[in-house]
Amino acid sequence: MTTKNKTQSAAPITSPRTRAFGRMLRDERGLSTVEYIIILVLIAVGGISLWSTFGDTVGDKITKATSRVQDDVNAD
Repeated sequence: MTTKNKTQSAAPITSPRTRAFGRMLRDERGLSTVEYIIILVLIAVGGISLWSTFGDTVGDKITKATSRVQDDVNAD
């Protein structure tokens, strides 16, 4: 007579909090929103850095262009 070694694989003991965390990790419903937010933040950071780098130059060019337009309007 052969005897089989009966070992039961015990299910891991998990708390409700651990199960909820596992479900949250598997849930992919909000990923596209997060990706859009990351892209928006990157664009904003790029815009702020460009404005801080070239802001004075652009402002000076706009001021010069405005004064030229005003001079042309007043000359007529």
